[in-house]
Amino acid sequence: MKKFLGIILFVILLFLILTYASVLSTEKEFETCKIVNLNDPGFGKVEDHDSILIQPNTLYKGNAIKRLMQGKNYRDAWAEAVKVPVVMLDTLMGGMEIVKEGGGHQTHSLKIKNKEGVLYTLRSVTKDPQPLIPDIARTLKLENLIVDGISGQHPYGAILAAELANKAHLLNTHPKMVFIPKQSTLGTYNEKYGNRLFLLEDETEGDVNWTNLENVKEILETKDLQELKAKLGEELRIDEDELVKARLFDLLIGDWDRHTEQWGWVLHKEGKKFNAIPLAGDRDNAFFDLDGIIPAILTNKHLNPLVRPYDKDIDYMPGLVYPFDVYFLKNTPEEVYIKEAKKLQQLLTNEAIHEAFKVWPNEIYKLDGIDIEEKLISRRNHLMEYAKEFHKIIEERDLLDKALKGSEDADINNGMIKCFECE
Repeated sequence: MKKFLGIILFVILLFLILTYASVLSTEKEFETCKIVNLNDPGFGKVEDHDSILIQPNTLYKGNAIKRLMQGKNYRDAWAEAVKVPVVMLDTLMGGMEIVKEGGGHQTHSLKIKNKEGVLYTLRSVTKDPQPLIPDIARTLKLENLIVDGISGQHPYGAILAAELANKAHLLNTHPKMVFIPKQSTLGTYNEKYGNRLFLLEDETEGDVNWTNLENVKEILETKDLQELKAKLGEELRIDEDELVKARLFDLLIGDWDRHTEQWGWVLHKEGKKFNAIPLAGDRDNAFFDLDGIIPAILTNKHLNPLVRPYDKDIDYMPGLVYPFDVYFLKNTPEEVYIKEAKKLQQLLTNEAIHEAFKVWPNEIYKLDGIDIEEKLISRRNHLMEYAKEFHKIIEERDLLDKALKGSEDADINNGMIKCFECE
């Protein structure tokens, strides 16, 4: 018995030693991108270049101990230098003006619009996890466990997700990676947002239609859609088929972070009625993958069912079903899930999936492309069984008894708190 306890104590001690050794690689909690050749003779001003060579973030570099304890993740992709276009807001698409600063715990964002009133968002590629670090982690000097978790996000994941969505005939926000130098157009935001790497993408709200659909009245956030439903009643419905298809697509790309505020709705007029078509935004966690000893513990389905690492198979479907799904898709027949799963399988052939990876720089595909491609194909092959399981879990869950995230102050009746079609 003493020998057994000795072994247990040794294992615990070794684990603690390796854990602290893994977090000592850096004390930094935030770092932005690096221009590779900034100090080269004759480089000049950044704004004079059409494109520059950028490393999105070198903060996640790690030695063998760090990779053992905190995982390989996408460290190499974050540190890999790629060529990115340089953008000046006063000339971008005829000129942009800043509307307001966006929210978000990790992502710094600015909403901007062009002269036609079309809204866009600049979403920082480099994340800022500082607001998420709990006091206990600081007390124990384990801040890096939180900071380093960002290495599980793929810096080019959102771009690939959008191209796959194109192949799947799904609306998306068309993100493109750009470098924004410090410039007068940024005004008071220059210090925070200048000289940084961003995803420039279409907004999931706005009065001006940027989609390829005709007869679009506006693009709404979920809260506004709910309030409009309260006024219009049966004259407004959501496109359940498209929402099922979009949610099955989320399963394919491993995007587990799909709460209510991650969605917009394109309000399409059909005669005297309106059809709300879902528009997914914020793809930061597409293809999210953490390995290593510590992440394996922290992402255990019994400890953290919502955070699901990207693998060839879905290991825990209940963690991927959100209140959002119950709210909008309760009582949607299983036949719809089967139909939309078949569509996705037919559209996302091996050739289509491989073609989608061409939106990535070749350097990035060499690092992660083959692995993610294999996982995508495996999930597509099992999509029919995933669709049935997803539907089953939604139907087993009760209607909501509290408002959706972001809709807490929505002007709707008590019935509509339960579900979209409830009175």
